[in-house]
Amino acid sequence: MNATAQPVEVLLVEDDPGDEMMTREAFEDNKIGNNLHVVRDGLEALDFLYRRGDHTDAPSPDLILLDLNLPKYDGRQVLERIKSDPDLEHIPVVVLTTSAAEEDILRSYRLHANAYVTKPVDLDQFMAAIRQIDYFFVTVVKLPGRN
Repeated sequence: MNATAQPVEVLLVEDDPGDEMMTREAFEDNKIGNNLHVVRDGLEALDFLYRRGDHTDAPSPDLILLDLNLPKYDGRQVLERIKSDPDLEHIPVVVLTTSAAEEDILRSYRLHANAYVTKPVDLDQFMAAIRQIDYFFVTVVKLPGRN
């Protein structure tokens, strides 16, 4: 949890139920006291961010964990939309994906991703990666709109 003891709203955009479960477990096992919201495709991510459809009461996320390979809109399209919208561009986006392809890494950074993390296959390494992302973005850096 951050220094102000106010939970951080984390949006996980992930279509793989196994990866979602591992992320939830990492949050629980690491005693991460942040609110984890999960959407399963690019369209639902945009609905959450723009508070449309089933997400009219969605909080504004402080951090987005974004998979690249998603149905409906892929993660690259979602990232481009976030970073080109003045109301959303300030939200840090961590691309969390299985792809280690150089073109995906370059394109993500060209689209202004704040970080690119290749998902470890090993459960312990995956949990450590989530813990490090949380530590860095919640404890080390100052998030917009938070005192």
